[in-house]
Amino acid sequence: MTICATEDATARPAEDAAAPGGPQRAALTIAADGSYAARLARHDDAAGSWFPERWTLSGPEPYAVPLQGTQPEEPDSALLPLADGRVLILRRVADRFAVSLLYPAGPGTGEVLLGAVPAPELTLLPPVPGGKAAYALAPEAHATTLWLLHGGADGPERIARIPGRCTGGVWLDRGGRLLALDRERDGRTKTVVADLERGGETGLLLQITEESNDRLLLADPDSGLLLVRSDAPGHDRLGWGVLGSSRPVRFPECLRPAEGTLTPFAMQPGQMLAPESCAVAFRRDAPNGTWLGVWRPAERQLRQFPAPGGWLAGAGLWTAGGELLLPYATGAEPCGVARAAVPALPVQAAPPVRATPPVEAARPVAAPRPAGPVEAVEAVEPPFPAEPPQPVEPMDPPVLPMWRPDSGADAGGGGGIVLDAGETDNRSTASAQPQTALAEPRHLPAHPRLCRPVPLQQAPLAAR
Repeated sequence: MTICATEDATARPAEDAAAPGGPQRAALTIAADGSYAARLARHDDAAGSWFPERWTLSGPEPYAVPLQGTQPEEPDSALLPLADGRVLILRRVADRFAVSLLYPAGPGTGEVLLGAVPAPELTLLPPVPGGKAAYALAPEAHATTLWLLHGGADGPERIARIPGRCTGGVWLDRGGRLLALDRERDGRTKTVVADLERGGETGLLLQITEESNDRLLLADPDSGLLLVRSDAPGHDRLGWGVLGSSRPVRFPECLRPAEGTLTPFAMQPGQMLAPESCAVAFRRDAPNGTWLGVWRPAERQLRQFPAPGGWLAGAGLWTAGGELLLPYATGAEPCGVARAAVPALPVQAAPPVRATPPVEAARPVAAPRPAGPVEAVEAVEPPFPAEPPQPVEPMDPPVLPMWRPDSGADAGGGGGIVLDAGETDNRSTASAQPQTALAEPRHLPAHPRLCRPVPLQQAPLAAR
């Protein structure tokens, strides 16, 4: 596979967007199969103490179960739901991290201590496909240790020690064998892939130019669609490519908003041999609030929808049937899921927004928008009537992946966001980047064109 960076749009002058202050942890973590989710919730007492909460998403309606222990949790404790209903919790204890499994036990909470990991820093990786194991990264200055926290023979165990400081984490297959990591080494960040069945053997996966910093944000094993962030065009841009393809990485202008930032959090599963039809869900943080964005490579535009009130922003998943599920919590409904059926074809206006049943405390996730023309817009009109439409780029020939795991269901049609609860069987691809990406500068000159392709160094994929 050959991968190169191209720039098909010119820079336009605009004001610099305000950049978020620092990394943000996902408000809710959803299991790999979509059956359960977990988050840290707060008591309504004066201290506002923290406790783990497990959401059940696979039944007729979602419900939450508190997993409170004998003492409050620290706000930096990390949670990972497993497919069997247990929740892995990672707690910092002095110079190490304690790993335990939590589960409902009658009126209380059961806990199984798995062991401890001696490390100054330990970061949970996204849920493993299959939901039976849990991995974490222990990065240091010049190397990173990959730990198997749960799923091994006897407690946490070291899997591999990888040269360089690794962050991120994206699963490239449905079997949980190939793990892509963003590795910083010699002042540059490149994406490498680790083969966990070969002792963590690594190889270069993504390199657009030798001097660029290239990160993998999301990958869908079914279609092979990759979403990347790279400064190869001159500064950080969102781009897309296809695993196993000879086509170049593209940097669409529609993924470069004039204001605010875009953070991808889920990819649509089941789009076999159709990467350009695979939908990607974004969280858009703008001056007028937090919005939901949906983009497909074939459409060449970013469609934006109002976020449901109380949305746990940055959390969500696609079902195998093509619905986007967005978890939310309000004063009237502390555990709910909004279902967004996104049309498969471009539309001229945003779909209407319906609430069933009405949520009394529903409101935008961010600060309320100021009163004005936007507030008076009917639900059938676009969510951003005052902004010009996103430019539609010319269509490129379709690109097909060489690597094709097992297939899933095709996406359905329909439109609108309905507050509802129902079946959530899915194989959604979740984001591996909990932090919000920085906004890119808007005052730079036209982006340089990169003409010379740079070969992509593939990792061992003998078992695909």
